[in-house]
Amino acid sequence: MTSLQDFTATSIDGTDIDLSAYAGKVVLVVNTASQCGFTPQYKGLQELHDKYSDQGFAVLGFPCDQFGHQEPGDDAQIGAFCQKNFGVTFPLFSKVEVNGDDAHPIYQWLRKQKSGLLGNKIKWNFTKYLVGKDGQVIDRYAPTTKPDKLSGDIESALQS
Repeated sequence: MTSLQDFTATSIDGTDIDLSAYAGKVVLVVNTASQCGFTPQYKGLQELHDKYSDQGFAVLGFPCDQFGHQEPGDDAQIGAFCQKNFGVTFPLFSKVEVNGDDAHPIYQWLRKQKSGLLGNKIKWNFTKYLVGKDGQVIDRYAPTTKPDKLSGDIESALQS
C-alpha cells in the first residue's frame, strides 16, 4: 500500500527530500499561496508546527499557482515572503501543481485517498490533508478550515 513516505519532493531551496524522513510522524500537507485571502493561515500553520513538532508532527507546505495566479513568485521569493511575513520554519517545497495531468505525484495520491466537494480535485489554496504516523491520509480539510481547528485531530493522531 502506498504511503506518504513513498514519495520525494524538492524543497524550496532545490534539495530533493525523501519523505520517508517523516515515517512515524503525523503530517499536515497544505497547498499554499502568498497572495490568497487564506494566506494569513500561514500564521496558524506555524503555530501548529511550534506547538506539536516536538511531539512528532510536521507541516509540509507546497506552494501552488493554479488558483487565481495567487503564487506568482519563484521559490526564492516564496521562501523569503513566508519567512519575513509569517516566520515560517516548517518545510516548504518547490512550487507544484495539485490538479491536472502535471500534478505532483504526492497530490495525485492525496486526492485519490480523500476526495472533497469537487470529487478528486483540489478546490483552492490551503486545502489540508492530515496524514497519520503510518503515512495514510486521516482526513481532508477545506481551505476555510482554520489551522487552529485541527488541534484535536492532530492530538488524536499523535496519541494513536
